[in-house]
Amino acid sequence: MNSNGLLSISDFAEFSRTTRDTLLHYDRIGLLSPVIRGYNNYRYYSSNQLAIVNVIRTFQRLGMSLDEIKKLKDHRTPELANTVFERQIEDIDKIINEWVSARKLLLTLKKSINSVAGINENTITVKYIPAEAIFLGEINDYSRNRTDYDTLLTFYQDIVQKYPSIDPNYPVWAMYSQSQLVKKEWNNPERYYFYNPEGYDRKPASLYAIGYKRGGYKPNNELFEKLEEYIHRNNYEICGNAYEEYPINEICAIDDNDYLIRIMIAVRKKDSE
Repeated sequence: MNSNGLLSISDFAEFSRTTRDTLLHYDRIGLLSPVIRGYNNYRYYSSNQLAIVNVIRTFQRLGMSLDEIKKLKDHRTPELANTVFERQIEDIDKIINEWVSARKLLLTLKKSINSVAGINENTITVKYIPAEAIFLGEINDYSRNRTDYDTLLTFYQDIVQKYPSIDPNYPVWAMYSQSQLVKKEWNNPERYYFYNPEGYDRKPASLYAIGYKRGGYKPNNELFEKLEEYIHRNNYEICGNAYEEYPINEICAIDDNDYLIRIMIAVRKKDSE
């Protein structure tokens, strides 16, 4: 800074986190010019102009062209500036919401993959799992020859209608009720659900008998049978719903034969006789 409190173009570029070439370009197009030029034609800027550079670069990052920024500068009034700032704030809020939503989705997908890291997929285990936030659909209607595709489409439509601010583009899994398990009805899930930290419903905390198998999207009767046989043989009883998930799916596996299915059935120890 010189004796007059002014900054050379090099110092101004450093303090404003921009470049000398950028400042020269701003000067050429009349967007931001130095307050004075020295006897040697050197450019000198006021420290007050640092705020102007920050606004210009902020507008650029938000997608405004230099022509648009110059028009604002050439016709600036408090009212016009306030209107432009408000519009940009709205755009920023929209972008923030989109990124927050994207982050939640990626964290959910990452958690799903990590949940099967190191597991022995050939072994059935019983494990306590805390309650987890989900969005749970209504009971599926299979009347009039409706298929799983029909009920899944209805699930998406219902979620969008009931929760318009919620992103429904999460992996959707199947829930089988306790009564279905008793009847060995393992082909048509009673409801669908997806994990979401903002979910209004809960997958209940419980002991779960958990089994795995590889394969694509198709009935998993064999795994249900193995789980039920394990439950009865080890003195457990079914006390809740079953949850069928694909923690390894098309998002992270190319061949559907490599998909990993997980079925969890809520259980408790039988009372001692």
